[in-house]
Amino acid sequence: MRSNPQLAIARARLARCSGIVYLAAAAMLLCGCRLDMHVQPKYLPYEPTTFFDDGRSERPPVPGTVARGHLHLDELLYTGKENGVESNRFPFPMTHEDLERGRQRYNIYCTPCHDYTGSGHGIIVQRGFPPPPSYHIDRIRQAPVGHYFDVITNGDGSMYSYASRIEPEDRWRIAAYIRVLQLSQHASLQDVPEAERQKLTQQQTQTPGQPQ
Repeated sequence: MRSNPQLAIARARLARCSGIVYLAAAAMLLCGCRLDMHVQPKYLPYEPTTFFDDGRSERPPVPGTVARGHLHLDELLYTGKENGVESNRFPFPMTHEDLERGRQRYNIYCTPCHDYTGSGHGIIVQRGFPPPPSYHIDRIRQAPVGHYFDVITNGDGSMYSYASRIEPEDRWRIAAYIRVLQLSQHASLQDVPEAERQKLTQQQTQTPGQPQ
């Protein structure tokens, strides 16, 4: 059987064209495999450098730099003071929800030392840690609320700062709850709401054995 020369030539051209296409596709793939995004001229964290005189690749913030949202212009809210003096007022109204939040934060962060009543006999005190002063002594009761905020923020004596653990608003809520604890230990019958006061009065006048 004789072969067709033209068919053979066409097949050869087709094979040549296919090879060129394959080579072009391979070249495009190889061009997409560059490592420029992986091997970059950069410093890794804490990597030293000889470029700067101090040998550190990380540069400290420019003096006076303030992160967005941390300008803290409100002296009372962020320091507990007004004109440099500890204030006896709150920077925002305290609602029932704020007090509940303060109680929650207090129970988490404060009770290990101050216990749940604020008397200073928390669990780590029972295990030998120096006891903090009770919230119910006259000196602490007479302190302005800004004092509690300042101590939570900066620490005092054996107590370290909680500024990195508790947001400023929650520090104020804890200070408000401390006032609640103080009132609970030094309240009189006149401090009880009228409806509840009547119930307490009735209970006091009932004789033993009678239903409450």
